Amino acid sequence: MRLQLALNVTDLEAAVAFYSRLFSAEPARRRPGYANFAIDEPPLKLVLFETGDGAAGTAGCCGAGGTINHLGVETETAAQVVDAERRMTVSGLETTGVDDALCCYATKTETWVTDPDGTRWEWYVRTGDSEVLENVVVASH
Repeated sequence: MRLQLALNVTDLEAAVAFYSRLFSAEPARRRPGYANFAIDEPPLKLVLFETGDGAAGTAGCCGAGGTINHLGVETETAAQVVDAERRMTVSGLETTGVDDALCCYATKTETWVTDPDGTRWEWYVRTGDSEVLENVVVASH
């Protein structure tokens, strides 16, 4: 597993250049208004959503550049997502339930929870590619 940090940025090209130098890594995926890095050290999934003029959209949750879009944990299996959702629910946290979804140019199995200050957390496993940026639920578990 690795932590995911999804940031809103006003200038995707400038952000990609900065984070490429900061982590000595190139984006694993690039699409209009979107880039993500799969960084080995430290283990981090860094996702950038462009929010400035002309941006393609921001997966249904935008904010000003320089703000957190959402946080998450990328898992290796769907079973780990199901286990995390069960653990959170048993502990009294309200989740979205486990869904198969298209989002961020990927197919995923995911669950979401929101912290007391409104920061959204996603537990997910990427299961394939898609051409969809916005979050679309295709099946619920």
